[in-house]
Amino acid sequence: MQLRIVHTSEYVYDGGAMASYNQARMTPVTTPEQIVVHHRLDVSPKPWTYSYTDYFGCAVTAFEVVDPHESMTVTATSTVQVNRVGAEPEARSTWSSYGEREVRDRWTEFLVVSDLVAPTPDFEELVKDIGAGADLPGDAARAVCRLVTAQIDFLPGVTDVESTAADAWDQRAGVGQDMVHLAIGGLRTLGIPARYVSGYVHPVESPVVGETVTGNPFAWLEWWDDGWQAFDPTTATAPSERYVAIGHGRDYTDVPPLRGIYTGAQTAALDVSVEVTRLA
Repeated sequence: MQLRIVHTSEYVYDGGAMASYNQARMTPVTTPEQIVVHHRLDVSPKPWTYSYTDYFGCAVTAFEVVDPHESMTVTATSTVQVNRVGAEPEARSTWSSYGEREVRDRWTEFLVVSDLVAPTPDFEELVKDIGAGADLPGDAARAVCRLVTAQIDFLPGVTDVESTAADAWDQRAGVGQDMVHLAIGGLRTLGIPARYVSGYVHPVESPVVGETVTGNPFAWLEWWDDGWQAFDPTTATAPSERYVAIGHGRDYTDVPPLRGIYTGAQTAALDVSVEVTRLA
């Protein structure tokens, strides 16, 4: 499936900004499961830009606008050929293999239970019960994700980008980012390396060619099981060809679509829109 994604972020500054300095992670990554056919990043007012690849392999465009401006618009337009099969991950590794240096040291960054993903005591207890009853870690990983799907209501507006996994669990509600953080915390508690994947998803299960629909930035996760296995705890399914990845990190803070600072204005309003079109 070939998808075109147009992701627009517009900042409107209260009183105007004297200057702004930003990093955009809005460029899809080319992998065996997806090929970036075309990508373009447009910024208005015209900035100075510099591109690089970050520690986790995500393409970053750093840019700065040093002239006074009332607003700033960033538009990323991408065409991506996706070949994800959406198959259920197979359990491969044994529990003992996660104690070996090849896994423990190699993926140590994806084993840290930070405050953002840390589970509450009751969720941790449920996760440990799942782990104790699973013959293989991969089976436990799927069960933890499905626990999150069953217990957390998808409810936009009850959390924000700074909310923790514990917040979402306590109120049993959140969005995809919260569900991914919660599942990641559960997997790391079991000693299973897990990482956060940022991207987009076409919201229609059977997209019509040529029809443009409204989407959103999205997230899912991958756990290590003799290779990275992808899973979406929001829907309890493996990502299919409707999913386009931007990059991965330990959690959301490693792969935000747009991050920056500005001077001059006291506050800024942000408006985000994503349009997704199936091209072929």
